[in-house]
Amino acid sequence: MEIYDQLLKKEAKLSLVGLGYVGLPIALAFARKISVVGFDINASRIELMKKGIDPSDELQSDAFKDTDIVFTNDLDILKQASFHIVAVPTPIDKHNLPDLTPLLSATRSVGKVLKKGDYVVYESTVYPGTTDEECRSILEELSGLKCGVDFKLGYSPERINPGDKEHTITSITKIVSGCDAEALEQVAKVYQLVVKAGVYKASSIKVAEAAKIIENTQRDVNIALMNELSMIFNKMNINTYEVLEAAGTKWNFLKFFPGLVGGHCIGVDPYYLTFKAAELGHAAQVINSGRAVNDSMGKYIATEVVKKIIKAGKNVLNSKVLVLGTTFKENVSDIRNSKVADVVNELKSYGIVVEIIDPYASSEELEKEYGFGLLEKPGSGYAAVIVAVAHREYSDLSESYFQSLSDVNGIVMDVKGIYRNKIKNLTYMSL
Repeated sequence: MEIYDQLLKKEAKLSLVGLGYVGLPIALAFARKISVVGFDINASRIELMKKGIDPSDELQSDAFKDTDIVFTNDLDILKQASFHIVAVPTPIDKHNLPDLTPLLSATRSVGKVLKKGDYVVYESTVYPGTTDEECRSILEELSGLKCGVDFKLGYSPERINPGDKEHTITSITKIVSGCDAEALEQVAKVYQLVVKAGVYKASSIKVAEAAKIIENTQRDVNIALMNELSMIFNKMNINTYEVLEAAGTKWNFLKFFPGLVGGHCIGVDPYYLTFKAAELGHAAQVINSGRAVNDSMGKYIATEVVKKIIKAGKNVLNSKVLVLGTTFKENVSDIRNSKVADVVNELKSYGIVVEIIDPYASSEELEKEYGFGLLEKPGSGYAAVIVAVAHREYSDLSESYFQSLSDVNGIVMDVKGIYRNKIKNLTYMSL
């Protein structure tokens, strides 16, 4: 009997290894159709999920209702599953090199419980070739089984967008791939259980890996162009958003915008591609240039604010600056690879007193990750206010609100341009 039929009849179970912002929604989606084992090495996260709480704060408690799922960190329970989906983070290290530690660790866990007839499908973003070159050998070594003969291998890249309630696992076309024709067919059928938008069958695992990594690389390069344009237009005293609005009237103009590019996807994935390119002897000039521009934006924003403070005749040393928002994107609690930290640290290097508020982020997590925490509410007398993240709570703030926070000749740096044409009396800046 095919693995798809076994799962459908609940004669076999599906596992989700790694229950973060990607893995948990996938696990719960499948658990409304088939039996699922949710596996994560973090015992405290497992306990929260057993109580119907999403540790990533993305899902409400009703997302756990009417699901056939067991949450565990026990390999013996993981062994009960026959179709394993691995969805763990693939970060970079301090040298911007791929860190496959979580992926290979998860692979070893699966390898220890792999049985004849099982399937293993990876969702983690990797450079092309990782699944076959890095993961397959570990699975074969630890299980004593042969890929393609005793077990099947596949890759289906995640496309979940944190904080996005519209583009979910069920509504986005899913790329699927397999180590052979049989694997491709079975992997496609399994994902079609939950993906209403349908699946796209890639010709190989390597093609599927490459497709995922260029999605974020393309966005990164285009945003880098917008950031560089904003630097140029700033010198011309032209508002970048006004330029983009005008240019956007052409039917084929691509609507990208300047900003801080952080998080665990766009700010990370291109480094996986450039790493593999360098390994093959190719210097990825355009991609590396885009990364350099985007990685510099935190320092650029801070420096421009400092220039305005000086121009206003204020003493930079011990000036106060308020930063609104510190997560990597709007309306989420995730602070991983947040480039707002670069803004804060650059301001502090000038001797500026920086205070931060954020309705979503955890002060404790920020302190642990970046060495600074949050205020419960803002003070007053700020030389500048930087709206770094466009949280919904900030969308309707009035100029009088900013005036109440500011000292004489106050400055507003509006990174995302949400207050354009609304600030008349304070000094207004945006990218």
